[in-house]
Amino acid sequence: MSLSHKQKVYIPKDVRSNQYITAEIKVTDELLSHYPDYNTCYQTLSRTIFNLAIEEDIRNIHVITNDKLPVVRFHTEAYCFPTAEQIVFFYNPQYHEAQTLHSQEGYRARKIRIVFLATGDEIRSNSANFHIKVRSFLGKLAPQLPEADLKIKIRDHQHLSYDLFAKAKGNKETYGYKLRPIDLRYKARNCPLPDDHGSICYVTVKLPLSRKLKQEILPTHSEDYTPLYQKLEETFVQAASTKQLKQIAMVANGLTPLVRNSKYDLVESTDEVQMLGFDPNQEAQQFVSHWDGKRLVEMVNFIIVAEPKDCKDAGLGRFLNQVEDALKLLTSDLALDKSRESLIVRFHQHISYHTAK
Repeated sequence: MSLSHKQKVYIPKDVRSNQYITAEIKVTDELLSHYPDYNTCYQTLSRTIFNLAIEEDIRNIHVITNDKLPVVRFHTEAYCFPTAEQIVFFYNPQYHEAQTLHSQEGYRARKIRIVFLATGDEIRSNSANFHIKVRSFLGKLAPQLPEADLKIKIRDHQHLSYDLFAKAKGNKETYGYKLRPIDLRYKARNCPLPDDHGSICYVTVKLPLSRKLKQEILPTHSEDYTPLYQKLEETFVQAASTKQLKQIAMVANGLTPLVRNSKYDLVESTDEVQMLGFDPNQEAQQFVSHWDGKRLVEMVNFIIVAEPKDCKDAGLGRFLNQVEDALKLLTSDLALDKSRESLIVRFHQHISYHTAK
């Protein structure tokens, strides 16, 4: 097999692509001093943001002033589901537009988050243009904000998601991706990033715990689920090790896994989010596991993080091929029915950096 072929990964043609960018502005005493109260501050700033978005042709934008974490997923219909700690946005980039303020009466936010959801066709190939548009938007917004020493943290999130078992369900058409790192893609499209930007690439995999799978592993009428989780953990670690994947995690506690680069980000879990901190530059294996043998969950999350060597040139395609090979070992050992069950693979690429007024 040629080197260029190994660097490509062949993904089902119905793969779903997402991109969203968040801009985080710290809420300081100086910023609030220009307004009579919190609510006036947020209402005034959101109007400024929405008016500028119309001028800049940004069609799906949200302002979050209640410190809830945005989570973005594809859906054929537009929904927004708030929980105690998160706001989950479901939307179709081809059709859905929005301008919404998400706030809480009398609440002082730690930060104001502006969420820009990419719209239109060919989300991945147009990602650099969208980043340029958002950065231009922020450059025009900053002079309109009252705080003198303003720093904005930009996070660019991009996902590709697909069913690993698509072929078994009759979807045999694929497309070859090289999966270059974001900074290289952006540089080629005249969108250079700051040298000190942070980046992380990883894959999350959702495995539903079907009745068949539970019956095969657990003793009848058992309320101790330890054997189930131990089996999944051992099988996953073995499969990952076979394919030289060193930075991995298994989360089966009902929380939403969120991966961060531990070199740049403070890692703290909450009641809804399981934070996972990985240092991509660490040579030794990093395995993190979170589950409770007394609690049965509906879904197990597996996480595999790319190493620095994977993030050079076209190495991410090779990385995702290794991930798929490991998942095939995992699912073969678990004897999953590929024609009836799904295994959703989501490939994440994130970058972050600060910009100043």
